[in-house]
Amino acid sequence: MKRALLLSTAICLGASAQAKAAEMAEVLDTYANIAEAAFGDSLTTAKTLQASVDAFVAEPSAENLQAARAAWLASRVPYQQTEVYRFGNAIVDDWEGKVNAWPLDEGLIDYVDGGYGGPSDENEHAVLNVVANPGFTLSGKEIDASEITPKLLAETLHEADGIEANVATGYHAIEFLLWGQDLNGHSAGAGNRSYTDYIQGDACTGGNCDRRAAYLTAATALLVSDLEWMTAQWADGGAGRTALGESEAAGISTMLTGMGSLSYGEQAGERMRLGLMLNDPEEEHDCFSDNTHNSHYYDGLGVQNVYLGEYVRVDGTLVSGPSLSDLVASADAGLDTEMKTKLSTTMMSLGRIKSAAEAGFAYDQMLEQGNTAGEALVMGGVNGLIDQTKTIERIVAKLEIEQIEFEGSDSLDNPTAVFE
Repeated sequence: MKRALLLSTAICLGASAQAKAAEMAEVLDTYANIAEAAFGDSLTTAKTLQASVDAFVAEPSAENLQAARAAWLASRVPYQQTEVYRFGNAIVDDWEGKVNAWPLDEGLIDYVDGGYGGPSDENEHAVLNVVANPGFTLSGKEIDASEITPKLLAETLHEADGIEANVATGYHAIEFLLWGQDLNGHSAGAGNRSYTDYIQGDACTGGNCDRRAAYLTAATALLVSDLEWMTAQWADGGAGRTALGESEAAGISTMLTGMGSLSYGEQAGERMRLGLMLNDPEEEHDCFSDNTHNSHYYDGLGVQNVYLGEYVRVDGTLVSGPSLSDLVASADAGLDTEMKTKLSTTMMSLGRIKSAAEAGFAYDQMLEQGNTAGEALVMGGVNGLIDQTKTIERIVAKLEIEQIEFEGSDSLDNPTAVFE
């Protein structure tokens, strides 16, 4: 189970309390502006994905499937940069599971390979296959799934019976429907679902092509509506932005909580070190599309964005303003330099993983037992993220921030528990 890091002291503004509060308010305004822009870009790219999905469903072809896949990949770039807003912002953390939950038991959604297995004590719905079944039983209730709608996915299927692996919505459900399972193990190659899984009539492969198309359409529409809601929370008067203004000190704590938790327990631990310890390609974050190298990179970039107070939008424009870096530099210039250096080092390490994967050394291969080059690449990212978290802890102490809890991970804090 995850374990929290605990840091403490109380915010102290000293003699220049009002000036410091004003400075923090400006930093928080930049933070909220970046959130609005990044979630807004996530929405824009999700709408492009929706248009591509609609075109593909209307006219299934290899070319249209590839266009939909390309749109999904593009949509991940801004979204991953928003993950740093988790952990500290309850409004994001409570919502995030709708759009980015993983790993998932994909057999809940559609057909899977025979070697996938069947129902288990952990999840009796692991191979429910909603696409093939217009009616089924959940929690003792008969469910009418003759029409696959966003409401059915969100309110009935997602995390059915309280089981987190029953992921019915979000990016990864869509990813599975576009790519299918990645059956390559530690060999290079992503999922290879054929466009014929969506052709209506006798040419349909996989069966139930009409229902598969309905599921893909509904899941994509739901993603767009969820992102519309979250983008609105960061606009003027939105709940996310308003909550930051309730206390400047608490707002700065929120920023640091997100940076430290994503860096340490979530990314270094659950998303990277754990997969390497288990040598399991199923522990990839974007496991169907083999896009995990990009997800890691843009998660790391999101942390850097928040610290530097800069975000480059998908149209190339820059959103920037007074930053946490400025706040730290005014208290300890050396500490600010240390943080920026460590962020840069982490991004170089994550960039090496990205470059290697794009050159043909797939993340699946990096996770294979005995692959020393892959282990070195992944651990370079893990070590950079851990090291920058140590400096985030120092920043917390320097700014005399009130109690903060960072997400932990057994893979980092209690490795033997991973194999129990």
